[in-house]
Amino acid sequence: MESTPISIQRVGLAFGQHQVLKDISLEIAPGEFFAFLGPSGSGKSTLLRLIAGFGPPPSGRVLIGRDDVTDLPPWKRNVGMVFQNYALWPHLSVRRNVAFGLEERRLPARLIREKVDAALQLVGLSELSDRRPSQLSGGQQQRVAIARTIVVEPRVLLLDEPLSNLDANLRVRMRRDIRELQRRLGITTIFVTHDQEEANTIADRMAVLNDGVLQQVGSPMELYDQPTNRFVAHFLGTANLIDGEVREEGEQRVFVGPGGLRLALDGPHPRQEQAIAMFRPQNLRIHAVDEADRPADGQIRGKVEHREFLGGLIRYSVLVAGLSIVVDDEHQRGRRSFEIGDDVDLWLDRAQIRILTS
Repeated sequence: MESTPISIQRVGLAFGQHQVLKDISLEIAPGEFFAFLGPSGSGKSTLLRLIAGFGPPPSGRVLIGRDDVTDLPPWKRNVGMVFQNYALWPHLSVRRNVAFGLEERRLPARLIREKVDAALQLVGLSELSDRRPSQLSGGQQQRVAIARTIVVEPRVLLLDEPLSNLDANLRVRMRRDIRELQRRLGITTIFVTHDQEEANTIADRMAVLNDGVLQQVGSPMELYDQPTNRFVAHFLGTANLIDGEVREEGEQRVFVGPGGLRLALDGPHPRQEQAIAMFRPQNLRIHAVDEADRPADGQIRGKVEHREFLGGLIRYSVLVAGLSIVVDDEHQRGRRSFEIGDDVDLWLDRAQIRILTS
């Protein structure tokens, strides 16, 4: 399949007085696996359906390849969409479900058979072609929905939370299968999800949306390490977010938070009266107050107020200057752990502190 770019240019959409999408602009590269990520009501599924042509025309423009499809109906866009509930015909066999779109196009029977055989082989369902959807597992039904979509050779593939109906173990396997299939086909794909782990593992790049506003676009690692605001930092994993200000003390920049909390900063930071210090739980190290070989620089004294054993790590909540700071400590058999009420020293790598403005 030929890879096709998608361009979303200043798109907005309102239902009555409610603005669902607000001036969104995005460029999706040919062959890219792109994710729309956000909480319920953020506008991610609405944006996906808008690209497919469902719903009222928006303001702005949507281009697929060089074609302006903003006002075109779905059947003239040549896009393939896999819905959350798969939308299979229950009375048709797997083969007939996959063939449906080709039959509607009135292709020759021999060509339909060849294309359906190829699509079923691609998704590993050749041996189940005579079964009905009710005789298949959730993962198999999803494969049928994907085969039915790709058999018509769409320019782009749109996936609207396709894993949400599967159990946890099957979701992990299916997202790997979808990613591998997309790589083999080379088709431009957009995947909608509210699960950041899914987006992190499957997407080349992703857009984070909230309340109809595009918050940030980038690779999963870029967004995790360099969020532009409080919402992105909090939504993409656990983050410590502390309100305060950035001060200049000689040649050193220092973040000052509540209760006199002071964090030395690495590199040049402008003075800011309103700032947010962001760092992840794994950016800290926890030590006993009497530990001889603990780092001398970057220490923060606190008291353990909560802990959770998560298998590979222990997550502590440490009270520091009236704030609860989350710390992840690697668990090893026989290694010392801390109890609730223990006084501890935290060491924070200043290079891992990110200063946000909103």
